[in-house]
Amino acid sequence: MKDYNCENIRNVCLLGHGNAGKTTLAEAMLFMTGATDRFGSVVDGNTVMDYDHEEIKRKFSISTSLAPVEWNDIKINIIDTPGYLDFVGEKLEGVSVADGAIILVGAKDGLQVGTEKAWAAVNEKKIPRMFFISKLDEENSDFSKVFDQLKNKFGNCVVALQVPIIENGQLKGIVDIPKMKAIYFNGKDCVEGQIPENMLSQIETYKEGIAEVVAETDEELMEKYFGGEHFTDEEIRKGIKLGASNGDIAPVLCGSSVQKAGVRLLMESIIKFMPAHCEKTKVKVLDSATREPIEISIDEKQPIVQVFKTIADPFVGKISFLKVISGTMTADSILYNVNKEKPEKISAIFAMRGKQQINLSKLVCGDIGAVAKLTVTGTNDTLCSKEKPVLMEPIQFPEPMLGMAIMPKAKGDEDKIGSGLNRLLEEDPTFKMYLHPETKQTLIYGTGDQHLDVIISKLKNKFKVEVELVDPIVPYRETIKKKVKVEGKHKKQSGGHGQFGDVWVEFEPGPTEDLTFEEKVFGGAVPKQYFPAVEKGLRESMQKGVLAGYPVVHLKATLVDGKYHDVDSSEMAFKIAASLAYKEGMRQAGPVILEPICHVEVHVPDDYMGDIIGDLNKRRGRVLGMNPQEHGVQQVVAEVPQAEMFRYATDLRSITQGRGWFAMNFERYEEAPPMVADKVIAEAKARTEGNAE
Repeated sequence: MKDYNCENIRNVCLLGHGNAGKTTLAEAMLFMTGATDRFGSVVDGNTVMDYDHEEIKRKFSISTSLAPVEWNDIKINIIDTPGYLDFVGEKLEGVSVADGAIILVGAKDGLQVGTEKAWAAVNEKKIPRMFFISKLDEENSDFSKVFDQLKNKFGNCVVALQVPIIENGQLKGIVDIPKMKAIYFNGKDCVEGQIPENMLSQIETYKEGIAEVVAETDEELMEKYFGGEHFTDEEIRKGIKLGASNGDIAPVLCGSSVQKAGVRLLMESIIKFMPAHCEKTKVKVLDSATREPIEISIDEKQPIVQVFKTIADPFVGKISFLKVISGTMTADSILYNVNKEKPEKISAIFAMRGKQQINLSKLVCGDIGAVAKLTVTGTNDTLCSKEKPVLMEPIQFPEPMLGMAIMPKAKGDEDKIGSGLNRLLEEDPTFKMYLHPETKQTLIYGTGDQHLDVIISKLKNKFKVEVELVDPIVPYRETIKKKVKVEGKHKKQSGGHGQFGDVWVEFEPGPTEDLTFEEKVFGGAVPKQYFPAVEKGLRESMQKGVLAGYPVVHLKATLVDGKYHDVDSSEMAFKIAASLAYKEGMRQAGPVILEPICHVEVHVPDDYMGDIIGDLNKRRGRVLGMNPQEHGVQQVVAEVPQAEMFRYATDLRSITQGRGWFAMNFERYEEAPPMVADKVIAEAKARTEGNAE
């Protein structure tokens, strides 16, 4: 691969709903530019981009993959992202380093949730975008229907630059509207020809749409348009590029990746209409000291490198994907990791073509590549010179909300599980792991069922450990509702010194979660040196309630009386006496189960409000309010028992077709209804009996 300067590099991200044809389009681009000598298929599991075992098995993309292609002396870095919502973190990594985006929409399936999500992602990052209506070779494909869907959803910025020529249900060619030429596909070759007569009126309508949006990009062009003059090819090209760069124009192209039809035209459009990284001249960064946003000029000598993705493979080792934001990064150099405040040695640099590594001596400004075996650097870190440290704005990953407990299928695999999960944590920022101190369960959190399923499969295939997922144990609590006074007496005589401790304790609901301990003993019935032992006995006993063995909260205990023996009394005897008093007191004082209540904020489009509120009510939730948000989205604020929320991430996606999202935090404990309490007590009893066996 030859050297390119920044002006001749395009970083283009392929986005869209799952199964829209992103990986197949990347395969067609690789094949047509000679980067590969065979045209792979997702179904056959032999594409360049979907090389991971999980992707081959499932027949869809899970990770963001890179591949450079060379076309007309321009290097196009293809960034192929997953379309399924569970792998949103991978999509965000790809978008973070793209200078342009191609949003694929299937000509049969049309506009889907993934299309809307892709549009939102590029809008947020202010990335120029184009639509590619794909799979025009498939039966029941309909370009006009899909184009109208896009225009109705995203507005007049959506403009057709191409229209397919369909004859007898077959894709025969494409009309290049700005040039008013038809390109017919003849095997491997393309032949220019006349536009079919029956399409001319439709083409004129589309051409008028182009003229309108191009006119709005420049005052002189606006005057020319209203003067009835036609634009030149160069004026149209410049107008579309300017409009696309500003986000005012979203050109629509079309084709069939399987037939390799329209792919060459797409690559030409990428070169013409998508900007190079250095066309920005300035980039937004964060001041390393204050973390405040600042703008800096792109400097040929000042290296700034953004690490946007990490692969942790047990055989290959750690590979860091990066983009050079400024300057040049050379092999065998040392850069400074601003996040970790440590130097980092850059050894070999390479471009990634799927899993293939192509060695490079350097990466210039605007280029994307990878390095291996960085010691301290992870995803979202910035590498630069120590003299002028700045930080790239980190990728904001969504918080994973689907949590499950992980259990080894074979005893003794705990260490292997921990090691494997830690490696997977390095490469997936949307995956979280937590060891619950109370339940002793290892909890893993992902963005959805498929996400967790892939993690389990990777543990098995990469790290040779099999696990299963179970619902987490809910950390219930117990407390009391009445005030009682009970005696706890411990007396044991077995030769030599005996053991004697006798206490009277009043138990009542306490003001705080922790134990409130007081003593009101008169006349030295219990000597002062035994007070701490009584308190310690109570604190230790509170770890287990009498109903279901959960920790006890909001308990006030007052030591009011007791007896002691000069010889046989000891701290241990009073500690045991206190625990006996606790057990009796808890039984008499109206013990109840408390369940954790969560504060939940659900964001959904207006259309789904009724379904969401109905579903929250079924979960014993209390809706506290609704707040309108931007773009027709409502925020529903509710309080819901934690036990009802385990599968909510999956159910919410199902109800809203993937358009809703939520955040959840622990709020407080409150008394569980009798039906719930009975179930919790029965489950605890079954667990205890199971452990005893």
